[in-house]
Amino acid sequence: MSSLRTHSPVVVLGAGLTGMSAGLALSRQGVAHRVLEKLDHPGGHAITVEDSGFRFDRTGHLLHLRDPEMRQLVLGWLDDVVEVERRSVIWSNGVYTRYPFQANTFGLPADVAYECVMGFVQAHFHPPSTPPQNFEEFCLAHFGEGISRHFMIPYNSRLWGVHPKEITSDWCQRFVPLPKLEDVLAGAVGKNARELGYNTRFTYPRLGIGELPKAMAREHGKIELSKSPRAIDLKQRVLDLGDEQISFDVLISSAPLDVLMGLIQDVPANVRSAAAKLRCTHLYYLDVALSTPCGKDVHWIYVPEERYPFYRVGCYSHFSPDMAPRGKAGLYVELTSRDEPDLTTLVPSVARALVEMGVISRPEDVEFARLRRIDHAYVIFDHAYFASTKTVFDYLDQIGVISSGRYGGWNYSSMEDALLFGRDAAHRAVELLK
Repeated sequence: MSSLRTHSPVVVLGAGLTGMSAGLALSRQGVAHRVLEKLDHPGGHAITVEDSGFRFDRTGHLLHLRDPEMRQLVLGWLDDVVEVERRSVIWSNGVYTRYPFQANTFGLPADVAYECVMGFVQAHFHPPSTPPQNFEEFCLAHFGEGISRHFMIPYNSRLWGVHPKEITSDWCQRFVPLPKLEDVLAGAVGKNARELGYNTRFTYPRLGIGELPKAMAREHGKIELSKSPRAIDLKQRVLDLGDEQISFDVLISSAPLDVLMGLIQDVPANVRSAAAKLRCTHLYYLDVALSTPCGKDVHWIYVPEERYPFYRVGCYSHFSPDMAPRGKAGLYVELTSRDEPDLTTLVPSVARALVEMGVISRPEDVEFARLRRIDHAYVIFDHAYFASTKTVFDYLDQIGVISSGRYGGWNYSSMEDALLFGRDAAHRAVELLK
């Protein structure tokens, strides 16, 4: 046991966007607290890495600021941002079509477009008699056979790392655009001018998304780096950091939920069992430096076909030109396989695919590629998800622990959501202190 004993009314675990947002909200309310981060830098996944004159985020991290209060706060923290209108496309069947696929079949081979539109019309006028039980059934019910087979099912299999049959249909109401019949018909003949989806416009720091956590950390002023508990005793309400014991009244955790549950001592057997059912997939991706500009004037490209080793390609330097040296470009390439790749075979394969897609003119345009891994990438909304998370969160609520954020809350959400989660967690902490 350490000889150093301290107390803090509120302790926040994690200095990602949720943790720092919670800390800043507590500061605005005058509540004494500490924010602990296990890494030597703040930001979590929202960081920017500098490499040979290029700037790389951890794939696409964009701010869709809809909440007026949060927008005002973010723009107060950042003094150099760009406002961007989304340009995203799908590459399939050897052609580019507008996003989302389900409302923009114009340009596809005629037989593919016909199959997609006819399938949508049939699904529209003959909906299933029972509600969909999984994501595959959701796609078939809302989009029909053609759109499901050519895009929704293969793309989401590659994104999530599991087949849509394993995923509940309840997760996707916000993030999967559901076009109207008139959208699909207009999109089939190239007359769909309406942009669909939640991410049609975004805000982006000129020097990369990592500027946001840097600004938040400066605003807070007291983020404690390279500090994390090795155990949490909730009976005594003590964090054991090894060299320090911190007692607390309220704990806010933005650490991944499975990590938090692994730190808590004496968890009831039923809760431990539920926590063991939490599923999350990791992700490998490449940061790719190009010696030339990107050949496609888009922000990102969806790639549903299995013959490609990646499911999405994005261009950092189209978010902001300052993300790459003049005349060059920086990409992120999200890989389908969850196995660690062999770069000697992967990079040439990726380069050939980028040539085929018109992103680069020749393989030699790839200046270098760096392999990255995200351990917690996508929470899997499988059929045990809702029962398992309810058991875990009911337990945490009973013992006065607030677990929040994309991974602390074990959900699929945006960057603005992460900031709002932190703000709301701080408000809950204040209520618990009363």
